[in-house]
Amino acid sequence: MSPILAVHICGGTLGLVSGAAALSFRKGSRRHALAGKVFVVSMLTMAVGATCLAIQKHEPGNIGGGILTFYMILTAWLTARRTDATTSKFDWVVLLIPLVLGLLLWVSGVEKMRSPGPPKDGVPVGMNFFLGSVLLLAAAGDVRMLLRGGVAGTTRIARHLWRMCFGLFIATGSFFLGPANRPLRFLSSVGLRQHVFRTVLREEVLLFVAVLPLLFLIFWLIRVRFTNAFKKTASPDRAPEDRAAFHEHGVPRPLVFETWDRNPTGEPK
Repeated sequence: MSPILAVHICGGTLGLVSGAAALSFRKGSRRHALAGKVFVVSMLTMAVGATCLAIQKHEPGNIGGGILTFYMILTAWLTARRTDATTSKFDWVVLLIPLVLGLLLWVSGVEKMRSPGPPKDGVPVGMNFFLGSVLLLAAAGDVRMLLRGGVAGTTRIARHLWRMCFGLFIATGSFFLGPANRPLRFLSSVGLRQHVFRTVLREEVLLFVAVLPLLFLIFWLIRVRFTNAFKKTASPDRAPEDRAAFHEHGVPRPLVFETWDRNPTGEPK
């Protein structure tokens, strides 16, 4: 096993675990902040490793997937790291990533539709159009943010959420459904694939786990955009240990999810 592959696998595995933890912990808490930091570092490491491996193997599709993951996680982290209504020149540079990749994926999808036989890269045509559309929507969101001088309030929370969740979805899809299906390969190596696959890791189970981040993405977007779970002003009754977590991790005060609303019973919604 090459060092790059080892780093890629370790980063991806740690990213899956820390991503699940970040989704489970109360948003804005000390544990959520810590799990989020581990997730970002792990996913960026995994994405860089995937891109390097794809370049070595001359796999354009995986090169794009690595760059896409890096872009999603990086911009999600920047959104949480900054204060409201803040942009930089770096955002104009990063905008080129979803714009160029999105157009290339659409062009590739059209070429596959015109070509006879199955796709040479093994990627279905629908996946080209799906990922291409997501990237172009991300580019449109970047343009909107830049023209308005940044994002604030629930818009900033939503931007952070959907990009983090989509980056996690790319990792789970690759891990559970990709050609290098890690769980099934491990079970095969120890001679348990047939037994465990029939009883536990059936195709529908792997598919559900792979798309679970997308379900969380939809849930959180609905909650943030269409409910009163989050407000634009900080809650004065926030737990002291949660407020300290933001400062301890070097995060600006108005971080995403710091505006956690509470119900009349005093418990988080």
